[in-house]
Amino acid sequence: MHLKCMRRWAWVLLSSSLMSAATLKPESIQAWDRYLSVAQSNLSKHTQENATFLWADESRERRQKVRDGETVVAETYSGASKKAPGALIHDWTGVTFLPGARMEDVISVLRNYGHYKEYYSPTVIRSKTMEQSALTDRFSVVMMNQSLIVKTAIESDCQATYHELTDKRWYALSNATRIQEIDDFGRSGEHRLPVGEGGGYLWRLATITRLEERDGGVYLEVEALALSRDVPLSLRFVVDPIIRRVSRNSLIESLGQTSRAVGEFEASNRDHILVATNP
Repeated sequence: MHLKCMRRWAWVLLSSSLMSAATLKPESIQAWDRYLSVAQSNLSKHTQENATFLWADESRERRQKVRDGETVVAETYSGASKKAPGALIHDWTGVTFLPGARMEDVISVLRNYGHYKEYYSPTVIRSKTMEQSALTDRFSVVMMNQSLIVKTAIESDCQATYHELTDKRWYALSNATRIQEIDDFGRSGEHRLPVGEGGGYLWRLATITRLEERDGGVYLEVEALALSRDVPLSLRFVVDPIIRRVSRNSLIESLGQTSRAVGEFEASNRDHILVATNP
């Protein structure tokens, strides 16, 4: 669901005339690893007994907005530095309420990677499950970045692990284990660039998902984290507000796509039940 955000960030960077090639630096990776470690440590605090599980519940106003049907998205402040040499760390959290949904149906949709190309079209153009066990999945997706300047696809392999705290509370950690740019996608000159080289539109990607079933539905909360190339200092004043705005709107849209996918999944199951009981 966080995938559309990546596409928009890429478009912003391209539109800012950042056309030169970029190379991922070891120190950028180290900064990312430190940041991700802090984000996951913060999650562990929310999973403790008697702790506030959802970000939405940390504010009465935020919780009420979500319960009333609003999707709430904000930039995440983990307490760690987002400074990375030659790179930018993006971190946003969004939450929405799926009325009438059941936990098992939401998880079924989230783990149905072969249908991501349908759920998150047109950003995701290919998706498939590579390996799946009880609580750990490996899957791949190809995301399309298309603008008037270039046509580039981003191919990634990801691993997701699901954790059941109770039958009403789950969380999942997803991390891209390989991200590779594909230049001239769909054309005769299509080719994959070496990992860590290219436009630098997306170098690292991770999500932290929290799910809670209550109030007659399921709260779906996603923290989307990414590492991309840096923006030149001379452009930051213009580009930074655009990145924040499109990132927020993209996460809202992605959560909406997930909500629709869950609704369609549950409607399909109800239709199958009706057919089975009324031959």
